[in-house]
Amino acid sequence: MCRAGVLLHPTSLPSGVLDDQVERFLDWMEKTGLSVWQMLPLSPPHADRSPYQAYSSHGINPALLPPQLKFSSADKEAFAAFKHTHATWLNNYSMFVALRNHFGDRPWYEWPAEFKHHEQAALDRFAAKHSAAIERLEQQQFLLFRRWKEIHSDAKRRGILLLGDVPIAVAYDSANVWANLSLFKLDEELRPTVVAGVPPDYFCEEGQRWGNPHYNWEVMQRDNFAWWRRRMATALYLFDLVRIDHFRGLVALWEIPADAPDGRTGEWVPTPGRELLTALREDFPTMPFVAEDLGVITPEVTALRDEFNLPGLSVLQFGFDGTADNPHSVNNQKHNTIVYTGTHDNDTALGWFESLDADMQSKVVQELPDHVGPMPWPLIAAALDSPAQTAIIPMQDWLELDSGSRTNVPGTTEGNWSWRFKWDQLAQGLDERISSLLRLSGRTLKRGE
Repeated sequence: MCRAGVLLHPTSLPSGVLDDQVERFLDWMEKTGLSVWQMLPLSPPHADRSPYQAYSSHGINPALLPPQLKFSSADKEAFAAFKHTHATWLNNYSMFVALRNHFGDRPWYEWPAEFKHHEQAALDRFAAKHSAAIERLEQQQFLLFRRWKEIHSDAKRRGILLLGDVPIAVAYDSANVWANLSLFKLDEELRPTVVAGVPPDYFCEEGQRWGNPHYNWEVMQRDNFAWWRRRMATALYLFDLVRIDHFRGLVALWEIPADAPDGRTGEWVPTPGRELLTALREDFPTMPFVAEDLGVITPEVTALRDEFNLPGLSVLQFGFDGTADNPHSVNNQKHNTIVYTGTHDNDTALGWFESLDADMQSKVVQELPDHVGPMPWPLIAAALDSPAQTAIIPMQDWLELDSGSRTNVPGTTEGNWSWRFKWDQLAQGLDERISSLLRLSGRTLKRGE
């Protein structure tokens, strides 16, 4: 079956937290026939709020916790079970955050040596002295996971799939690195020798220097990628499907010298992606993954994606350069694809269209469906009418919003990740308009599917 969905991070809900606004949003999705809710990583972010630079790839962002959701004595038994189930990451996460708070939010690599080097005796002494603070952090995660499982169950009952997101890299200042130093390319002072990013591309002429440390793949392979398998197990505990961000990194990653100011200086270094995916298939035979294969894509990346039969991504905003073989073109869409009008890194469809000159606007309009109204509806209709197995439309595009409602501008750090929609932005008749488009395109979910 073909599906349609919406891209909306939970922090972009009107309240910005996991309160009853979630159920209202799921009500709206069910009413319109949308059956895939895609979001960004739920991980706890740093001060810039980017979910792609998080303290932990397992924990849920504490900012999502509704104020009224409190831990009570009645939760003790379930809390003990939660700690046992999630001990492999929860212990490191709670200790990391407690230490970071204790040292005035300084990153772990600036802590005193015994804590910086993860010396167990020092950690045991700290845990004994700060047990209450550590337990509060664990309780917070317990409440967040319990709330999320309620949401997941509710979505499943409605026939709505939750599509999550796992970044290819993890933040340097994170429990992931601090608790697993040997798994990363660090020098004797525990500083990255090389950092992650991408070369110059559509989004940024100088490339992007993400700053994440690179994996020591040789060490990771020794235990058959146990760290990655635990990471994906958590993701698929929370979601039905998982998008592997920067999938091309499973063929080769762009390694930038740690002292380089941007992404222009670097080289592609091969990675054992085939071996990793083979290991993941042992744990998840249905391979419920989506390959984010945007950017500089080589035949080797496409071959790896196809070998494991993973759907790739197509972004219609990229499809109007006039080249006949552009995979993002309206005329080149394929079934094993998730098609988007745009992603969280793009301008909104309306903002993108308004930024084009008159000649380009005319060219775009000529390639899109007519009689569906002004932009963004022609781009939305093109996505829905495509043969792609799933069409995902950002919430901003469903709401016809302009550039002022962007989620993120790549290569910048100010003003991102803060957008929230308002219920009064849902125009009268929008629900039926979406429902009608989904019926016409054969993307309306039928009960039992």
